This record gives sequence, C-alpha cells and structure tokens, in this order.
Amino acid sequence: MPTTSTAESKFIPPGRNCGACGCRTCDEYIARTSLGSLDYQACPFYSVPGKIVRSDIPFVEKYSGIDVLGQPYDYVMTAMPGEPSARKIVLPFRSDSVERMEIVPGDIVVGRPAGAGCPINHVMKVIDADPVTGVITGHVLGPALSRGHYEDVKEVKMYHMLGFEGRAIPITREPQFGVRQHFLPGFCMMDRAHTALCNMVIKKPWGIHARVENIIIL
Repeated sequence: MPTTSTAESKFIPPGRNCGACGCRTCDEYIARTSLGSLDYQACPFYSVPGKIVRSDIPFVEKYSGIDVLGQPYDYVMTAMPGEPSARKIVLPFRSDSVERMEIVPGDIVVGRPAGAGCPINHVMKVIDADPVTGVITGHVLGPALSRGHYEDVKEVKMYHMLGFEGRAIPITREPQFGVRQHFLPGFCMMDRAHTALCNMVIKKPWGIHARVENIIIL
C-alpha cells in the first residue's frame, strides 16, 4: 500500500478530469488516494509544497492570473454549485447534427472547437440539445470518458464554441457586462486565456453567475 505523507494528503488535483491517472474523474482520484489504493504521483499535475514530481507540467494550487503564454486574465469561469464544470454552449459545423444523430440530454458528445482554433478534442455530457438551432449545451468532462466507458459516444467532429455559463471567480477583475475580457476556463488543459463578451452577470449567494459569448483565443 502506498505511503502517504502529510504534504501528499493536502494535494488537490486541478479538476481537469484528464484520465491520465487511470480514474474517470478527479473526485475518483481523491477517493482512491485517500483509501491508499492509488499513489498520489499517478496524477500528472501532482505537486506539493517543496516537492514537484513532474516539473515539466506546470501546476498551481490557486490560479495565478497568468496563462501558460504569459497572458493575464481577469477571471476564471468554473462550475456552479452541484455541477462538474462550467456549461459549454456549442454549435456543430453541421447544424443538423442534433436531429440527425438524435443527440439528447445525457449523451456523450466529442468534438473539437475549431471555430476558436483550439487543437484539443473535448468530451461533453449533454444537458440540452436543440433540434431546431442545433445548439448543444453540456458539461466538459475528461477525455477518459470517451475511451471505453461509454458505448455510444457521438462524434460531431468540429463545432463553433459559442459561449460558457457558470461561476466567474475574479482574479484581477469581475466580469463586466457588455465588455470583452480575458478569462480562463477552469477545465482548460492548455492553461490558455480566452476572450469573450459578457452578456449576463448575476450576483448570487454562492458567487457570480455569468454567461459569456463570442469566444476568441488571442
């Protein structure tokens, strides 16, 4: 059984659900390491104060406000209470995909946000799919969920990334209604700042509920 140090027990994975550790989610990783059935170093982002196992992959316990290319961002867009990630709003290049592929809530959809130039395929669990407009809203999950865990993954190939909705955590500035700002999607594996126009900001007891659209990576 792996030996757990006090420093290791304080390590929290970044919540990207990448599947590299062999678990479907970061929550499963936490559960298994807590029980001692998985070594903490299985996480490629593993780091504790004074000890970095994988120095080639940057990890910060708290968001630094600077992305991997040195671009500052104003806030992080992350999950609302009880949800696994910020809601992602996309439109497949074939707008009839929802109707043609019979995409419904609960389905797992895979595709690449080519409209914004992102090179990474994303895995989404659908929470809404409009057969008229073709717009799909879903939660971003780790890529492991498309690798044998679901038999009926629906591949839409490429899509336009329309927007995000979730909890905005200010780093240097809150989201401003009607203003284009730099922000970081909390699940972004590239650690790359995006820009978007904010068209909804609501202060709630748990934080700032925001929606942003017209996503561009600059």
